[in-house]
Amino acid sequence: MNNVCLLISTAQGPAECRLFARFIANTVCREAAAQGLRCQVLQSQSDQYGLRSALLQLTGTHAATAAARWLGTWQWICPSPLRPQHPRKNWFVAVSLAAHSPEYADHAADNIRFSTCRARGNGGQHLNKTESAVRAVHLPSGLSVRVENRRSQHANKKQARLLLAEKLLHRQQQNQRHTEQQNHRQRHDLERGNAVRQYRGSGSYPIPIEN
Repeated sequence: MNNVCLLISTAQGPAECRLFARFIANTVCREAAAQGLRCQVLQSQSDQYGLRSALLQLTGTHAATAAARWLGTWQWICPSPLRPQHPRKNWFVAVSLAAHSPEYADHAADNIRFSTCRARGNGGQHLNKTESAVRAVHLPSGLSVRVENRRSQHANKKQARLLLAEKLLHRQQQNQRHTEQQNHRQRHDLERGNAVRQYRGSGSYPIPIEN
């Protein structure tokens, strides 16, 4: 089984975009189910109008292939259903691959492989005679650390888990910045009319525009 995570984001869009984002999340999950995929909402930020953002996980043998049809910016063309006198009639939401999967960020024991070796340097008689040094590898990401400054293997393993968690957090922050840059570019593309899907309608249920 393959897992793919999609991020639905309104960025700094107004309430109309959040209304549209909720529709998009429902549409993706409905279309995914029709293709035999499982769609699960892992995280979401919402208010009374709809979704500010949502992280969806698609699970299935062809999840990556199916996800391609939803990637890009979605456009809803209609007068505001929330502010009738508002002049704006175009509302945009971005759908992108998430920078990381929750599996990738998981540093649970099942995802860490430990190996032991003799500590290096002048660490004292106990450190030199026992294999207390630990190398830990986070299997989903390939990140690794080596710890040998504790007196016991158990203490070194505990420290290794903490260091791996710090490394994973740092990488996730880098990935998040990259995702934000992608979203900024996507919003620029939207304004130039490069939406992958367009909908119309003045109500709260958009109608697709056939290309």
